[in-house]
Amino acid sequence: LAPVFSVLAKPWCHLRRLMCPADEGLETVSLVLQLSQSIEVLDSLFEASKQAVVKDDTGAIRRLSDVAATAIESAGGMLVTGAAACGGGAGVGVGARSTFVGSCADCASDTAGCGAGHSAASAPASTTAASAAHIRAEVDRIEAFGRDVLSGTIAAAPGQPFTDVLWIGIGGSGLGPLLMIRALQDPGSGLPFHFFDNVDPDGMRRTLASLGDRLRTTLVIVVSKSGGTPEPHIGMLQAKLAVEARGGSWAHQAVAVTMLGSRLDQEAEQGNWLARFDMFDWVGGRTSITSAVGLLPGVLIGSDIRAFLAGAAAMDAATRRPELRHNPAALLAAAWYQAGGGRGQRDMVVLPYRDRLEVFSRYLQQLVMESLGKKLDRSGQVVHQGLAVYGNKGSTDQHAYVQQLRDGIDNFFVTFIEVLEDPGDIPPLEGENPGDFLDGFLQGTRSALTEEGRLNLSITLQRLDAASLGALIALFERAVGLYGELVNVNAYHQPGVEAGKKAAAALLELQVRLEQALADQGEHTLADLQGRMGLESPESLYWILRHLCANRSRIAVRGDWGQPDSLVFLHG
Repeated sequence: LAPVFSVLAKPWCHLRRLMCPADEGLETVSLVLQLSQSIEVLDSLFEASKQAVVKDDTGAIRRLSDVAATAIESAGGMLVTGAAACGGGAGVGVGARSTFVGSCADCASDTAGCGAGHSAASAPASTTAASAAHIRAEVDRIEAFGRDVLSGTIAAAPGQPFTDVLWIGIGGSGLGPLLMIRALQDPGSGLPFHFFDNVDPDGMRRTLASLGDRLRTTLVIVVSKSGGTPEPHIGMLQAKLAVEARGGSWAHQAVAVTMLGSRLDQEAEQGNWLARFDMFDWVGGRTSITSAVGLLPGVLIGSDIRAFLAGAAAMDAATRRPELRHNPAALLAAAWYQAGGGRGQRDMVVLPYRDRLEVFSRYLQQLVMESLGKKLDRSGQVVHQGLAVYGNKGSTDQHAYVQQLRDGIDNFFVTFIEVLEDPGDIPPLEGENPGDFLDGFLQGTRSALTEEGRLNLSITLQRLDAASLGALIALFERAVGLYGELVNVNAYHQPGVEAGKKAAAALLELQVRLEQALADQGEHTLADLQGRMGLESPESLYWILRHLCANRSRIAVRGDWGQPDSLVFLHG
């Protein structure tokens, strides 16, 4: 695949965007690149390369790659024209290294089953009839629940409708809902959301204080796939205490999103919680936004979750096409591969030029980095793969790090995300239109980077709505999976995350032992405690004791923290 990838991702290719009329909508996304006379040569090289791969003829592969590179260089002024077959609403173009996502206006056939995975809806044959029915039923239940909460049919108490939502979830169970809310919620629509997405006690205190007496009418949603993740459980305990302290009823206000039969599901069932929604065992946290994890906040802010699922399903259909040049996710993955040499040697800088998409770069950090950052490939070889992601929003980036992007170290590629349609209720004043300026900053930044030879690509949405957000998310989910195939890593596990959890659990266990050792009322040096704990190094004890001495009044310390050997600890 290297010759074709090289063609499609070369930074000096001149690209032109061809966009369909806005009213054409998007039923099926396609990317059709027509590469003048050179494409026939490259196609034949591609076919020959495939045969060489089948025969495992590495010498032929190298020769064909060299020939392809020569053909590309000789076509230096090659024009790549993005064409779109707009009939029937399929509108996509590639231009200025740009992918046009569009806005999904119509639902692909039978997308009601998108629930926990939009892919299951767009390819019903990939799931059993029972699973498909379960998915559809969950979507129906979520939609009905949200409708009844917003109408007041479901209330915290008689005559007391819900006023707020406290969402308790970590990782993808927090970032996905946050993206939905920031991207899709309009002022005055649905319920305001508050988050416990960390175990920071200061963050919890501030959130609970901001709710105050409204805790009595706050819907508390606890999300944990396994039901045993420590962070949501800790947040749940704090929320329950606060709700009941304000006179609320936990059972009438609590909702669980978890796997059927998990510890959390059992607790919710036994406690007769307000509602329980299923998080399927085949859904990973970082791809859970099209499950109850994203759909439940969607309905509670008054968003159209059916359109969101339809957009994701339409993009899924487009990204299943086996022809590389017709597959937007394959092209995106190819661009990543080419930009970073297949080794993640360049960072991905995500710059959405819309405030509503400010969270998108954080969302992609988890989706991309947790999926692709792997020590071992699927053959067990040490490869240390990955793709670093960071970002901001336009035009804030104009006054932040664009200076380095243009003139500094060339170790990145930029992904611009633009939205063509502006809201109609912000008028031009004194001859200045905010939308024109925002677009001008985007085009100016893109031109400035291109002039310096800095790699960049653009993704264009006709408008930002539930459908186009679903399509955008699905595009990146698919690109991540395809890139994982290119570099031969498993994009759907996270051994590093699990190792971190195990290390944290071991340290918490050590802390318990340490506090027990200090309870003997004696004085102890670090060396004493290290010996009693049977540790090779005192470093972990040092860090734990810093925390304990700052937060446990009964544990005192003498000495200088800058001189660990001088420290003496005692139980007061």
